[in-house]
Amino acid sequence: MTVELITTRDYEALRGTRAPTELNEIKVEETSEMLLYEELSRARIRDLEEGVRAQPARSGPRAARRWTKVARWAARRAERLQA
Repeated sequence: MTVELITTRDYEALRGTRAPTELNEIKVEETSEMLLYEELSRARIRDLEEGVRAQPARSGPRAARRWTKVARWAARRAERLQA
């Protein structure tokens, strides 16, 4: 299957009408709507993180050591997978 590229000028010459311009407007609306949802999800994540930070640390040093180990393991795994 082959596809020929066609310019707006060629399209208008073949059809005898102007090319539709509403397509660009629709894309802009969809993009802005997607950005809105993305910004809302980021705001929710920030709110959750602030809530977690506001909670007092209950576990103590033992949990801190455990999470430090988990963080080191995750960093090594990420480096290994990126290489």
